Amino acid sequence: MTRYKWKSLNKIQVGTYAEYFVKMELTMHGFQVYTTEVDDRGIDFVTRATGGRFIEVQVKSSRGTGYIFMEKTKFLLSQTLHLALVLFIEGEEPVLYMIPSIVWNEPNSIFVSRDYDKEGQKSKPEWGINLSQKNLSALEPYRFEKTLASLRESV
Repeated sequence: MTRYKWKSLNKIQVGTYAEYFVKMELTMHGFQVYTTEVDDRGIDFVTRATGGRFIEVQVKSSRGTGYIFMEKTKFLLSQTLHLALVLFIEGEEPVLYMIPSIVWNEPNSIFVSRDYDKEGQKSKPEWGINLSQKNLSALEPYRFEKTLASLRESV
């Protein structure tokens, strides 16, 4: 059996895998992980490096490119909130990014702000990420391995 057959998993399985994957990666690097009982505030879990401050984490995943979003009412930008983005590419290990929520303080073509305040628009305001082959390189500074030091010192 070939590993990393992401297309054989349903959406819930992929999301669950992503959340456990992020928790285990943090644990393997010495972080303490505290799971929330109810995910009604846009926080999947809280983590901290030994002696460090707590970091709130929302996990999102994608099988390739596309658009990912978080409702603004549940993803409140702050120094302590991070988005853990897990990309699943068929046949490959997952790729983990840890993105501080404050990047959305200055939206751009990748980290977008959508308010849907025009008449006839029914979606709630959201923060989003435009994932395309063209802009994946812009996520490189947020690769988990590159953000470990700042996460340990975070906030």
